[in-house]
Amino acid sequence: MSPILYKISHLAIVSTEQLTIVLLITAGVFLFFIAIAVVKMYKLKAENKRLIDSDAFKAEVDESYKDFTDGHLYDNN
Repeated sequence: MSPILYKISHLAIVSTEQLTIVLLITAGVFLFFIAIAVVKMYKLKAENKRLIDSDAFKAEVDESYKDFTDGHLYDNN
């Protein structure tokens, strides 16, 4: 093996300890983002439940329904 190739291949080798540290840092970052997503999900779920239970939403749902069976497709003569 030529000395230049030996130096290049020697520089490209990563120790197990270095690889473990990089993987632990990466896993920590992903766990942090997952934790933020879970907290946001529970906050949105609570807000959604609060909005659905409010009177404004119930009144809007009741007014929005209209009987659609009187249309020309149902032959209600």
